[in-house]
Amino acid sequence: MNNPNSQATQPIAEVLGLNPANSRQPLKKWLWLAVALGVTILVVVFAFNSGNNQQAGYVTQAVTRGNLEVTVSATGTLAPLKEVEVGIEVSGTIKSVEADYNDSVTVGQVLARLDTTRLEAQALQSQAGLESSRAKVRQTHASLLEAEVKMARQLHVRQLSGGKVPSLYDLDTARATLARARADEAAAKAAVDQAQATLNVNRTDITKAVVRSPINGVVLKRSVEPGQTVASQFQAPVLFTLAEDLTQMELQVDVDEADVGLVQPGQKALFTVDAYADRSFPAEITQVRFGSETVDGVVTYKTVLRVDNSALSLRPGMTATAVITVNKKTDVLLVANSVLRFTPPVTPGQQKAKGSFLDSLLPHPPGQESRQTEAANGKTQQVWTLRNGELASISMTKGATNGIVTEVVDGAVTAGTELVTGQASKP
Repeated sequence: MNNPNSQATQPIAEVLGLNPANSRQPLKKWLWLAVALGVTILVVVFAFNSGNNQQAGYVTQAVTRGNLEVTVSATGTLAPLKEVEVGIEVSGTIKSVEADYNDSVTVGQVLARLDTTRLEAQALQSQAGLESSRAKVRQTHASLLEAEVKMARQLHVRQLSGGKVPSLYDLDTARATLARARADEAAAKAAVDQAQATLNVNRTDITKAVVRSPINGVVLKRSVEPGQTVASQFQAPVLFTLAEDLTQMELQVDVDEADVGLVQPGQKALFTVDAYADRSFPAEITQVRFGSETVDGVVTYKTVLRVDNSALSLRPGMTATAVITVNKKTDVLLVANSVLRFTPPVTPGQQKAKGSFLDSLLPHPPGQESRQTEAANGKTQQVWTLRNGELASISMTKGATNGIVTEVVDGAVTAGTELVTGQASKP
């Protein structure tokens, strides 16, 4: 006979999960989850350790012996050594132009002529004024002689009369007349000088109406045509631009402020122009100017190079790119700059020393992972080589560099020493 109380309590126990058979099922699930987690951790640890145990490969490059050239690049334009702008000081109409582009001219050669009709008329007018002034001088001189005669007679009469005649008033009048005659003569002589100066100016203007070459050279520009009117009241107009000697030219380049300390007069350079892309022309620095030029925030210094243009291949205004040799060394030890940039990675032993595997998975504050390879003076460098498959450091002293290789001044490296440039990429 069934107990009614047990039947009533059975659903309650099942509802509350107090059945012993049901209570063992969650325990099995937790056990399987723990086993799976342990296996996963073992697999990760094994993979991590196996990856650390693999020996890393390195790429090396041998130290070489050779020549080193340190260069500075700059751009600029070609120009004649001496360039003269020929103008005119008088106004008028151009009568003729007797020189054209590229013409070779000599000192004193006529380049252009001005119509001198008006200038000649002014000269004639000045000549007439000069003659009139000279006539005025003769007239005043005659008046002066007359005044002197009258004054002498007055004094003689006064002497004979014992001072009674002429009166003092008449005597003072004669003296004043004589003084005025002398002043008139001086003014007339000054007017002659003034008229002569005016005539000289007019004659000079006539000579300046002929434009002549001041130098031996070549006509680069011509800015005038026959019949053109030129006015020179405020500024002399430029009619021709002459270059003295195109066989010797100069290249004016802009050197960056970061490189100007390396550039000195006497250094050699090679430059190219777009007109001759397959040719390089030699040049030599003659001047490094102290005055700076700032364009778009970039500070440069004008540097002048002398250029031999005996073949007349180069022309003024050409844009040139110059490569200036600022340092040149022969038969020195050279090391690639990639060797100087190499920093050895952290070894697996150093990683284990930091803590357990779980510690490596957790975040930590940043520490000093990289090593300092540069000494305080900036010349001593620590580089790395391989000995028995392990990294070994070597200290060396650096010298000049061209950005690709660097000179080895001192250190335990020789030609052929293999230095590490980086880690080999894994396949």
